[in-house]
Amino acid sequence: MNAIRAGVVASAALLCIVGAAYAQRGGFRFFSDEDDAPMPADAGEKTEFVFARLRYPSGRFWGYAGYWTIDYPKADRQFLQGLRRLTRIHARSVEEVVSLDDDKIFAYPWVYVVEPGHWTLTDAQCKRLREYLLRGGFLMADDFHGSDEWEVFMASLSRVFPDRPVVEIERSDPIFHVLWDLDDMMQVPGIVNRPYFRTYEKDGVEPHWRGVYDDKGRVMMGICFNQDNGDAWEWADDPTYPEKYASQAYRMAINYIIYSMTH
Repeated sequence: MNAIRAGVVASAALLCIVGAAYAQRGGFRFFSDEDDAPMPADAGEKTEFVFARLRYPSGRFWGYAGYWTIDYPKADRQFLQGLRRLTRIHARSVEEVVSLDDDKIFAYPWVYVVEPGHWTLTDAQCKRLREYLLRGGFLMADDFHGSDEWEVFMASLSRVFPDRPVVEIERSDPIFHVLWDLDDMMQVPGIVNRPYFRTYEKDGVEPHWRGVYDDKGRVMMGICFNQDNGDAWEWADDPTYPEKYASQAYRMAINYIIYSMTH
């Protein structure tokens, strides 16, 4: 396990070097729904895993197409660089955007949703998300903070699962040990916290790793509340972003992916 941890640190450092050089060449920009991100040469490769990002209704803001586009697509693609280097998972180098408005989501066993503290799911979308999760899908929720955003998040989730509680995931749960042992986790801050003297946003002082379980004890949703793993992936190439946060964010998501593929 020590060798693996050393590999994470080395790869995170490599991400910083490669990403910084790429950014200096103008390779990374911020994109909204209307923009086309530059596609890697192997973007159409058929693989065993695809990073799926959930599009959901939330309204426009600051010129973005919606909160679901935060950190998109740089966070996704930079995370995938780490996934491909640190594991033997055959992962596609680009993400796939999916929604709850059709059955396409059922083709992707692992889905990432950012800023769900702003989602406003319809009844039909709640029904499809429930079906997706009960049929074996996994949803990683990330980057929402404080009591107000939790209330908005739960307004939709309580319609997805009115019969299932959201609980704290115990540190002994296999999801935290499927590859890396994540016993001592810290709050992962977003870039808005620079220079990181404070790691929380709003009144979200304490980080939480919560979940929803199915009848067989499988975690269907990994809810990363009061933390911002997506920013840690996106800014791993920034020498001012602390490596310790980036490394945990990569390990956390990779554990979630391997768990979703094996449980």
